Amino acid sequence: MTTKKTKLKKIKKAVFPAAGFGTRFLPATKAIPKEMLPLVDKPLIQYVIEEAADAGIEEIIIVTGMGKTAIEDHFDISFELESLLKEKGKKLLLKQIREISDRVTFAYTRQKQPLGLGHAVAITRNLVSNEPFAVLLGDDIIDAKVPAIKQMEKLYNKVNATVIAVQKVPKNQTHLYGVIQGVKIGPGTYRVTDLVEKPKSNPPSNLAIIGRYILTPGIFDAFEVTKKGKGGELQLTDALRTLLKTEEIYACEFEGDRYDAGDKLGFLKANISYGLKHSDISKDLKKFLKGLKL
Repeated sequence: MTTKKTKLKKIKKAVFPAAGFGTRFLPATKAIPKEMLPLVDKPLIQYVIEEAADAGIEEIIIVTGMGKTAIEDHFDISFELESLLKEKGKKLLLKQIREISDRVTFAYTRQKQPLGLGHAVAITRNLVSNEPFAVLLGDDIIDAKVPAIKQMEKLYNKVNATVIAVQKVPKNQTHLYGVIQGVKIGPGTYRVTDLVEKPKSNPPSNLAIIGRYILTPGIFDAFEVTKKGKGGELQLTDALRTLLKTEEIYACEFEGDRYDAGDKLGFLKANISYGLKHSDISKDLKKFLKGLKL
């Protein structure tokens, strides 16, 4: 399918846009980054970074903004806390707070103005360099046996091109997403022929773009010639549409349960689902849920 292309490099870097205001969770997010809201006992963004690490990604680039220093602090070393845990013999807790920081390296850059997801990715050009990379959105939680981004890597290794994650959604919800038009080339895989950002009517399909991407470095040139879209922001979907003029793009319908934790209901569903899997609380949580008079 892509034998004439130069083989792209292994995905080693991942970008995490985290500069948004989290307005859907106000007033809770007035002083706390949305990405740091707890999903049972870990912040949302940690689950997604762990997904990237489980897929073999080594370098994490987080795009932050004003009031987001809690994210940097969380993934930094806390000497005082670690010393306290050592003194008290709490080895398991010590291991838990150090584990993700020991597995990957972190770099940070600031998005000084909220100019869109595309802009957040575009400003990482110097950090990403001239190589393919992943983009993961920290409020899209995907519970899967095989990490969603790893499922996408499998397709990426075959097609040697940009891969985006998609999921079938009800037609009356397509206006909430970027939506693809594509040709099915295998089970859950598509060659993309067009992309539309939040179509108001007549969506090209019910395949919605979800917050996982594997992008070629060509996306950075596409950003430079893509006009601002909805809300006066640089949209990633629009840049992908520009990229499609010169490169192939594929879509992967991943396997797993996805929770939109950037939405209040999705956040609550994720906490219940993950809580039911948590050995410390699952039994009591089941008992509580069964006792509810609904």
